[in-house]
Amino acid sequence: MDRQQRVVRELLDAHGRTYAEEAGIRLRDTPQPLYRLLVLAHLLSARIRASIALATARALHEAGLRDPCRMAEADWQERVDALGRGGYRRYDERTATQLGEAAELVTERWSGDLRRLRREADGKVSELRHLLQEFPGMGPAGADIFPREAQGVWPEFAPYLDAKALQGAERLNLPKDPDRLTELAGRTDPAVLAAALVRAAVDKDVAEDTLRRAG
Repeated sequence: MDRQQRVVRELLDAHGRTYAEEAGIRLRDTPQPLYRLLVLAHLLSARIRASIALATARALHEAGLRDPCRMAEADWQERVDALGRGGYRRYDERTATQLGEAAELVTERWSGDLRRLRREADGKVSELRHLLQEFPGMGPAGADIFPREAQGVWPEFAPYLDAKALQGAERLNLPKDPDRLTELAGRTDPAVLAAALVRAAVDKDVAEDTLRRAG
C-alpha cells in the first residue's frame, strides 16, 4: 500500500460516513429519504456549521416535516420553530419560507417524488444541478451537495466529487482526479469518499490528523 492509499484509508476509517447518515437518513431510492436529502442539502449549503445543519435536519424530521406534503401543509411558524430547535436561528425565517415553497414545487412538478426529477435529468449531472437550482434557496452549493450524497443510490452520476471534495483531496496531497481518487478508495461508496474529503476540506484538523496517522 503506497502513501496515497494509506492517506485515503486513514481518512475513511475516521471520517467515512455520509452527511445523510449522520443526519439519520437511511438513504434509498424512494421518495421520503430523497426528499429529506434535498432538505439537508438546502440546510448544509448555508454559511452555517455542518453540525447545526445536521441537528436541524433531525429536528425537522422529529417535527413530522419529513415529506413534501407535510412540509407544505405545515404553517410557517411550525417550520420556524422546528428550525429554531435545531439551532438554525440565523436563517430560520427565510428558510422556513423557502422550504415551504420548495415542498410545493416537489409536489406540483414531480408529484412528491424526486425520482421523477432523476428521470428528467437523464443521467446528465449538469441537468440535475440545473433542476435542483430551481428550488427556492438552493444555489450552486446545494446543487453540489445533493448529487454528492445521492450518487450511492443514483450511480449514473458517480463518481461525483465536487470542488469542495477536491479541495479536501488537495489538502491531503492526493490527486484531484475523481477517477484516480475512487481507484485509491477501492470499493468504498463514492458518496462516502466524497463526504470524507469534504470534512478534510472544511476542517484543517481532520486533514492534519489524517496525514499524521498515515505516516
